[in-house]
Amino acid sequence: MFDFLSNYDDPSLLGAFWMTVKLTAVSGLGSLIWGTLLAAMRVSPVPLMRGFGTAYVNIVRNIPLTVIIIFTSLGLADVFGVTLGATDFKVQGFRLAILGLVGYTAAFVCEAIRSGINTVPLGQAEAARAIGLTFTQTLRLIILPQAFRSVIGPLANVLIALTKNTTVAAAIGVAEAAYLMKAMIENEAQTLLIGAVFAFGFVVLTLPTGLFLGWLSKRLAVKR
Repeated sequence: MFDFLSNYDDPSLLGAFWMTVKLTAVSGLGSLIWGTLLAAMRVSPVPLMRGFGTAYVNIVRNIPLTVIIIFTSLGLADVFGVTLGATDFKVQGFRLAILGLVGYTAAFVCEAIRSGINTVPLGQAEAARAIGLTFTQTLRLIILPQAFRSVIGPLANVLIALTKNTTVAAAIGVAEAAYLMKAMIENEAQTLLIGAVFAFGFVVLTLPTGLFLGWLSKRLAVKR
């Protein structure tokens, strides 16, 4: 029944899902860093930074991820020659996919973190300014630690969505799970079984992540 799984060596089923894991992990870390910087811009006292953060989030969130991923390949790589230091086509596709995923997901991370910042009482920021802390010090030492603890749940949802969004990378030839599933469906006659196998694989990836981060959210919740 599952003979079709052994017919593909490049990539294999495990190799395809490992690519999905790598895309998720690297893009998740990049999105967290860039999203945090965007959130800092959104609450910055500098109008130019606030304007950039607001414009970026509102524009990127309303562009389909497929368009962004294809733009990184056809636009950045083919038109402008941006290869991110890669000479191999597969490595280039992987890096460009990460760039697109980070750029897109960071907008959602930003809004999740900003909602956490809004839960911190305003008096704490005022007290920090009263003792001479700068905006950056206040954000880094007082506001963000509490904000992160209050948004672990929403960030978990963003990470799960990112895991599923990695399937879009197949559009530029990145050999992750959706890429292999498409090849299998085109060459095999067991469409339902193939779909069930890959659906189960994504459940295995996302369910433990959601359960763990949900537990962590309750464990580290800020009690006010």
